[in-house]
Amino acid sequence: MKRLIIYPKDIQRITGKSASGARRELRRIKKILGRNTNQYVTFEEYAYHSGLTLPAIAYMLDLTPSALG
Repeated sequence: MKRLIIYPKDIQRITGKSASGARRELRRIKKILGRNTNQYVTFEEYAYHSGLTLPAIAYMLDLTPSALG
């Protein structure tokens, strides 16, 4: 199954941040992208803004790189 959207729980697993810290980071990225609160952030957008690569994100989430979008 392919996943396109990143959620705060994913950010927690990647960064080790608390739930509130992960939500805050997602809000920060949405603000940079000009997104509303009901809109999503993709794995690619998160990778770009966090400085991580998609394979690194996939590894941290125990996914195959092809499963990300």
